[in-house]
Amino acid sequence: MAGSVPYLWWMLLILGAVALDWLVGDPVKIPHPIVWIGKLIGALTKKLNTTPEIKDASRAKGLLMWVVVIAVTGAVTTGVQWLCLKIHPAVFVVVTLWFLGTTLAEKSLRQAVEGVVKALRAGDLEEARVQVGYLCGRDTSALSEHDVIRATVETTAENTIDGILAPLFYMFVGLILQHFVWFLSPLTLAMVYKAVNTMDSMTGYIQKPYTHYGFFPAKLDDAFNFPIARLGSWMMLIAGAALGFDFKNGVRVYKRDHNMHKSPNAGHPESAAAGLLRVQIGGTNVYFGEVVEKPTIGDADAPLTADTVHQCLKIMTGSEMVFAALGAVVYIAVVFLQLR
Repeated sequence: MAGSVPYLWWMLLILGAVALDWLVGDPVKIPHPIVWIGKLIGALTKKLNTTPEIKDASRAKGLLMWVVVIAVTGAVTTGVQWLCLKIHPAVFVVVTLWFLGTTLAEKSLRQAVEGVVKALRAGDLEEARVQVGYLCGRDTSALSEHDVIRATVETTAENTIDGILAPLFYMFVGLILQHFVWFLSPLTLAMVYKAVNTMDSMTGYIQKPYTHYGFFPAKLDDAFNFPIARLGSWMMLIAGAALGFDFKNGVRVYKRDHNMHKSPNAGHPESAAAGLLRVQIGGTNVYFGEVVEKPTIGDADAPLTADTVHQCLKIMTGSEMVFAALGAVVYIAVVFLQLR
């Protein structure tokens, strides 16, 4: 693949995918590869997760599912790219641009979050609970307005990494690795990451019937997100500074609170957002009827309002712009130095 597609073209395709996601998002009538991955995960889980109470066997089956999904995703993505190149370079550009765009979720996340804000501003708390329920896994049926806003800010911050910066990060990783292994293209790496993240979203729960089956999908998703959760949080802080938010407080809270979360990664973007916005998030939530106690993150210097959510969306989009621009500049600089 590397010998057939100039590296600079890959950089242009990545930037084009960012723009395409902003403009188009995920139209429901156009085939979406992440949906196909989800169907594969669902089918394998139905077949394999038949003994959820047996720890070792269930974990082994969850790992088998993970390996199969990654292998199929990588093979199919590589095969599609190869076939498109054989047909015509223009076909490769169009298909690759679309597939890259589907791994990013800026517009779809923005639309989902704005659905919560719209309901809150209309005074419809019930609808706001429904809307935020589409965004997070916690029980939202009895949330107060304050907790609806808190859940939305937390989810927006966390999904800034999972839904936007992480796929972009793996595209850039693919730009580098493709120099050494031809089939590890930006598209293949981004699609593999989305498969990893989707498996965690569908099976990575401590509640039954996924307690053991989802063990490896959850842990491997943590591993894939480990570098970008940290790098991406700094992108959020830099974007926040450029947008006029409190950078100094953002850094202070980030350094203090980034480990105040049961997840090894989620506390990083949440603490960055909380510090920039001078709000407090975290605390007790209910998942599948089970109360989960969590530490708070940030300081309650400012109230949580619908405007807080909009400010968090600005940080989300700004961090993507900062990361895309930084990645392009660094990559072009490296290519330029190699040519000298």
